Amino acid sequence: MLKKILLALALGFVAIQFIRPEKNLSSAPPGKDDLIVRLAPPPEVKQMLQVACYDCHSDNTRYPWYAEIQPAAWWLKQHIDDGNREFSFSGFGAYSAKKQAKKLAAVVDVITDRTMPLKSYTWIHRDAIFTDAQLKTLTTWLTAAQEKLEDEK
Repeated sequence: MLKKILLALALGFVAIQFIRPEKNLSSAPPGKDDLIVRLAPPPEVKQMLQVACYDCHSDNTRYPWYAEIQPAAWWLKQHIDDGNREFSFSGFGAYSAKKQAKKLAAVVDVITDRTMPLKSYTWIHRDAIFTDAQLKTLTTWLTAAQEKLEDEK
């Protein structure tokens, strides 16, 4: 009986490998609405945003090796979809100036309280764990960008 159960589980595992979610990969370079294009952060800030934020909050994700294994790929897709629904760096320019400023304030808040990037993300993406000095650089630039947007309203 146990052998039949294990065989059924193994066959089920193999079968689900053929049900693959669509990947979040854009062949186009970042467009005019992308935050990095629109606000032109300094190279250090650009790199930090791309490493820690863009995988879940843009139109282009760097996928880890386990993204080829189901059900991990489904779990990743859900995280990416949720992240982009909440805030998309790729679609930043489509927001009104007021909403852009609010979104940047929210980004500063989640970075400052260290709820972003998610712990489940930093377990694998160790390069997304920043020092206090790096976080200060990032949040200072984001706050200045937010204030500039508020002045433009």
